[in-house]
Amino acid sequence: MPHVLLLPFGSAGDVFPFIWLGRQLLARGHRVTMITACLFEEQAKRAGLEFIPLGERDEFEAMIRDPRIWKLGHGTKVVFDFAAKSVEPYLAAIESCGKADLMLAPVTAFAGRLAREKHGTPLITVHLQPAVFLSVHETPLLHPAMKWLRRMPVWFKRALFSLPNPVDLFALPKVRQICQKHGVKPPKSLWREWWDSPDGVLALFPAWFCAPQPDWPENLLQWTFPLEDLAKEQPLSPGLQTFLAAGEPPVVFTPGSANVQAARFFDVAAKAVAKVGCRAVFVTREPKQVPANLPPQIHVEEYAPFSTLLKQASVFVHHGGIGTMSQAFAAGVPQLIMHMAHDQPDNADRVERLAAGVGLSVRQFTPDRVAKELHELIWDHSIRDSVGFMQQEIAHSPDPAILMRWIENHMNLSSPPP
Repeated sequence: MPHVLLLPFGSAGDVFPFIWLGRQLLARGHRVTMITACLFEEQAKRAGLEFIPLGERDEFEAMIRDPRIWKLGHGTKVVFDFAAKSVEPYLAAIESCGKADLMLAPVTAFAGRLAREKHGTPLITVHLQPAVFLSVHETPLLHPAMKWLRRMPVWFKRALFSLPNPVDLFALPKVRQICQKHGVKPPKSLWREWWDSPDGVLALFPAWFCAPQPDWPENLLQWTFPLEDLAKEQPLSPGLQTFLAAGEPPVVFTPGSANVQAARFFDVAAKAVAKVGCRAVFVTREPKQVPANLPPQIHVEEYAPFSTLLKQASVFVHHGGIGTMSQAFAAGVPQLIMHMAHDQPDNADRVERLAAGVGLSVRQFTPDRVAKELHELIWDHSIRDSVGFMQQEIAHSPDPAILMRWIENHMNLSSPPP
């Protein structure tokens, strides 16, 4: 039985797509082990995956509670610092599995590439969002100020991208030390040498969201959004079902599963809801972030699968994470995005270009502005037509068996069964 290792790194939006991949691989008879933060052990096991916890819960919590995590520029440093510190624990967990036939990992799971170089295990790099492709042809919007860069000629952007970059500044020194310790030739640049695996690259977003570019890797397969949210294991709570049935479709607000610094987000949301006079559902893993004494028109929920909840929503207000955003596309719901850092500005920009919603910066996210945008999103029929088109595109997604066969073609099946 071929053994596949899944090595996601990050929050629920980063981990759930790998759970989806794991479900598909299990259905084809493969053994699947997930290695990631211990926070996701229950979800992975409920999906049928073997699980090896990475580090202590306090370590992951410390990263997401760092106030810099949601700030432009600063958040990138926090993530890459944590990714570099995680390399040796990740590698130890990988090696504890014995001989594996394939690994699937994002670029931030540097231990996956290290294990490939050390043990020869095939590796597929999994890109969940277009922002990781720093293309000179369609440059991602990693910062609002980068809009000017899109107007620059290709030669200028190519020269600019040859300069030192954040991943090498923040993570490369630590990764090089670990490589030398394990007898692996260190890369001169994580960005230029380790970003995309020579074995294969998988982009889990559709071409209508981001078209492939000439400078993307040749060994790449572009797929569609995985849309995993554990709806099979976790239905809507009875209290939420009662609230939904009691009135008009609500506006759903969430700052992201990893955002534990969202008090201002919910304060603005509550004031905007009062101005519009609509109903709302606030979804947050820490309900203490929401204002006290909310009116009965606002319901608070710690977790709800968006694939189920959004079918009964009028508008979805969120942070712009790729997994959250894709659920809105699948449900055909207009989006209002308060983008903060990482891939969020680029995702929000793409939503706007698709006429599927509106993106706001943190400073623009005020009660008056949010109320204005909500009113337009609720009543603008042209946006409804746009999101309806995308909903149909997702409904006609290709057969996952095609993707699984592509993945299986990358397995090292010369190793003996476990």
